[in-house]
Amino acid sequence: MTQLNEIPQPITDLIRQRFSCRSYLEQPISAEKRQQLKDFIGALPNGPSGSHPSFFLVAADREDSHALKDLGTYGFIRGATGFIIGTLDAGEKNLEDYGYQMEQIILAATRLGLGTCWLGGSFTRSSFARKINAADDALIPAVTSIGEIANVTEARNGLLRRQINADQRLPWEQLFFDQTFSAPLTRQAAGDYAIPLEMLRLGPSASNKQPWRVLKYGSNWHFFLQRSKGYRESSLTRFLGVADIQRLDLGIAMCHFELTARELGLPGKWFSAEPVIPKADELTEYTVSWAG
Repeated sequence: MTQLNEIPQPITDLIRQRFSCRSYLEQPISAEKRQQLKDFIGALPNGPSGSHPSFFLVAADREDSHALKDLGTYGFIRGATGFIIGTLDAGEKNLEDYGYQMEQIILAATRLGLGTCWLGGSFTRSSFARKINAADDALIPAVTSIGEIANVTEARNGLLRRQINADQRLPWEQLFFDQTFSAPLTRQAAGDYAIPLEMLRLGPSASNKQPWRVLKYGSNWHFFLQRSKGYRESSLTRFLGVADIQRLDLGIAMCHFELTARELGLPGKWFSAEPVIPKADELTEYTVSWAG
């Protein structure tokens, strides 16, 4: 399979088409689709921050359902015949790179007509780790269920999705800002980047918290993590072996933003330089910047 920006179907269509699918047909993914997806995974370059997570497409078995039971709503996954499993590479922003790369794989699967669902949690010593012969110290911050969608309409409108407000997104004025966090960014002021920002806004996130915030400052776009109260701090998540899930969410946001910008022919690159401005509050953390 070619890289996503070389696929005729627009990235914007794939982002809008993708949803968190929890109900699948209990039949194997075709050999052709499996091979295309494996080829895509094998051709992935390093993430924006330079780390290179390792991803594997594996078949599901009965033991996997037991591994999902303690993951809240994820225990409602039904009929998935496969999983995408990855391990972290070393690097300061390795979780962001993991989220970025996994979301690319998910969009590639969407292009193939497959259903997927992000599953965040602790998989380090689970059946998922054994599937890929992961080392004892390897961290698996999230996996993705994958398979043929049982019924698109029913899957999109299921009771569970309605209960967790899966398709609701925060409005622009709560996510995007102009020069300061006290000034919401208008679509007009966003200019050519209005579409990349909208595709970012539509991205999936853990518990639909949407922790991304983007500040336009001059010609640059600065990405911040707006932590949700009650989520574990990074030191505690490391101690418990659970990944800092909201950092994965920032990687997803970066993926949607960059892929859309590239498709629109907008030049730019990632860099790290936190702007010297007051943050929104003590829960706001700088992540990365995009030079437009």
